[in-house]
Amino acid sequence: MTTENHRTSYNFICIEGNIGAGKTSLASKIAEQFNAKLILEQFEDNPFLPKFYNDQDKYAFPLELSFLASRYQQLIDQLAPQDLFKTFTISDYLIDKSLIFAKNTLHEDEYNLYAKLFNIMMGALPRPDLLVYLYVNVERLQGNIRKRGRSYEQQIEDNYLERIQAGYLEHLRLLQNQRILIIDTNNLDFINNEGDYKLVLDCIFSNYTPGIHRIVIEKDSQK
Repeated sequence: MTTENHRTSYNFICIEGNIGAGKTSLASKIAEQFNAKLILEQFEDNPFLPKFYNDQDKYAFPLELSFLASRYQQLIDQLAPQDLFKTFTISDYLIDKSLIFAKNTLHEDEYNLYAKLFNIMMGALPRPDLLVYLYVNVERLQGNIRKRGRSYEQQIEDNYLERIQAGYLEHLRLLQNQRILIIDTNNLDFINNEGDYKLVLDCIFSNYTPGIHRIVIEKDSQK
């Protein structure tokens, strides 16, 4: 497989998905193959994250504020300068995830304040040319979470993952004039299986009109 087989007119692609969906692995693999500028979320440096999983009610608001500040600063720094030696930019998150997670973790008055701040900051950031959402069911998400072995994630409950998934899908439906590709990857191993990876690439490096496009990739698919 060569880069000539997958040329893109998209300058900025976001890979999104629930916890454990494989977005970071996929974005990293694509960036390496196509010499793309890679923006990865810096969540491991957040001191509130392990505390949040132990006491969500107490640490939800400082966690969400710190994530929002970190994501905003990173995207401002990384998206503004042009890198002439990179083919395009790919990120493993969309800034909107801040709003999605906050809606599921904050009390109503906290969320209303948070949303006002989010909307003020949003105006300074460019939107991706293509947003890819990796749809994975909760059972497989939990399996992926166990495999990667982050201690603070091992207590995540199915109900929390279900709420986050629903929040993403609801938010995607509200986005206007955005190219959105939802790929059901439940039957794929695009990290370890090159054939599966190619199927995902074929989907991503296609031309899409604004709106939501849903694709279920089967193992025997030739698309």
